[in-house]
Amino acid sequence: MNDDRMRGDKLLCEVFKSPRMDEMYLYVDKREGVSRVPEPLLERFGKPVPSMTLILTADKRLGRAQAADVMAAIREKGFYLQMPPAKEEYLLDLYRTPTEARY
Repeated sequence: MNDDRMRGDKLLCEVFKSPRMDEMYLYVDKREGVSRVPEPLLERFGKPVPSMTLILTADKRLGRAQAADVMAAIREKGFYLQMPPAKEEYLLDLYRTPTEARY
């Protein structure tokens, strides 16, 4: 898309969460919705559940991504996919290790 809203320093963004995977989010231009998201990705993501709407600027603080990178991906591809954080291997080891009750 080549209109002014795609070139400016702000972007009205809608964030959807995945019903299939915890902590997976899809960021899109609010005015376009998921129209530019590839169908195979939507199939794996599941039916997008609206999470929030926000105005992105390059200096906005986001939890796991740089806002400038999110904006660039939305402008170029039509979406930004935020994957769940990687599980720490040592936490998985703790989960697998049997524990003893000590009294």
